[in-house]
Amino acid sequence: MRESHRRRDFEKRSPADRLGDAPVDQAYHARMTAVMQTLDQFMNGEAKGNDRKVGIVVMMFPLGDVTGRCNYMSNGVNRRDIVNLMKEMITRFEGQPEQEGKA
Repeated sequence: MRESHRRRDFEKRSPADRLGDAPVDQAYHARMTAVMQTLDQFMNGEAKGNDRKVGIVVMMFPLGDVTGRCNYMSNGVNRRDIVNLMKEMITRFEGQPEQEGKA
C-alpha cells in the first residue's frame, strides 16, 4: 500500500483502532521502508505473510528530543501483538527478568 493510501486509511480509523500511531514521518519513511525490507529479506528470505518465521519491529526517534515522536514500522505483525510484546519488555526492563513471556 502506498504511503498516501496509508495516511488516508489511518485518518478513517477510529482513535481506538489507531493505537496512538500516525503514519511514519515523511522525512524517515523511505529509509525506514528500505531498512524494514532489508531486515525482512535477511531474516525471512522470500517467505511472505504467515509463511514468515520472524516478526520484526523498527522504532526510530530523535535522540535527545523528549517531545519528538517515535516512528514505528513492522513486517506485518499485528499491532496488538506488538503492544503485548512492549508490555512484556517494559516489565523485563524494570527489573523483573525472571518472568516468562511469549515475545
